Amino acid sequence: MKYGIAIFPSKTVQDQANALRKRYDPRYSLIPPHITLKYPFETDPEQVDEVVQALHQIADSVDPFYIHINKVSTFEPITNTIYLKIEPKEQLKTLNEKLQQGIFENNQTHSFVPHITIAQDLEYDEFSDIVGRLKMEGFAIKDYIDRFQLLYELENGSWTVYETFLLGEE
Repeated sequence: MKYGIAIFPSKTVQDQANALRKRYDPRYSLIPPHITLKYPFETDPEQVDEVVQALHQIADSVDPFYIHINKVSTFEPITNTIYLKIEPKEQLKTLNEKLQQGIFENNQTHSFVPHITIAQDLEYDEFSDIVGRLKMEGFAIKDYIDRFQLLYELENGSWTVYETFLLGEE
């Protein structure tokens, strides 16, 4: 079964991201706006308890924190993906690093760039137009992060929460 680990921001932030995603992200219906902490990985159903136990330990070791989103950015020229850029935070970096070691295989193919995708799979002209317009808009979003989620992929390609882990709580 395929699993992933992500942070879902508050409903307010999700609503702001979804206002754009509805128009510009063909995968909008598959998963709510999120910050990917670990790319999808395969694990046997018998090992899920071990994964959950490890995630509880990781969550315990990191305190809740605030994120700040001040602008839109892209992964150009690699892809025509547009995202809300999350300012670097030590806690996010720590979570990502801990999810690439121990029982978790390091399946990270790119540097960790915390973000919330708002547009992808666009034709270049549309991509350029949207990026130009969004970069002129100001973003001043602050959000409190106190949890992350273990997700699993359904047969239709959508993702759903398997379990939620509270930071610094248990």
